[in-house]
Amino acid sequence: MCHVLIIEDEPLIALDIEDLLREHGALTFSFADTQEDAVTRSLEQRPDFILSDVWLHEGTGPHAVASIRRELGTIPVIFVTATPEACTPCAPPGRIFRKPLDHPAIGAAFRQMRAAS
Repeated sequence: MCHVLIIEDEPLIALDIEDLLREHGALTFSFADTQEDAVTRSLEQRPDFILSDVWLHEGTGPHAVASIRRELGTIPVIFVTATPEACTPCAPPGRIFRKPLDHPAIGAAFRQMRAAS
């Protein structure tokens, strides 16, 4: 089973990411559009993988991921953002991709990171 938490405040992008990751083996999803909501969703159902935007309407994806990791331990993450240089803290293990979505590259990274975890 692979449960993915998608942290993204643009609904169409979140649905596009869901479709992409489902094609590569993800089975279930939780969605969050704020930093606080991301932490709450992760505590309701521990994600096996996180895909996160950086800037959210409220808070940031990297700070949400850092909080989630403090609570639940290391979880693989891919950040997708229009501003990769603003991705802090985006410490490994993680990958950063620039928007617009590069479906083949993100799909390959997702499969590779899942296999390694």
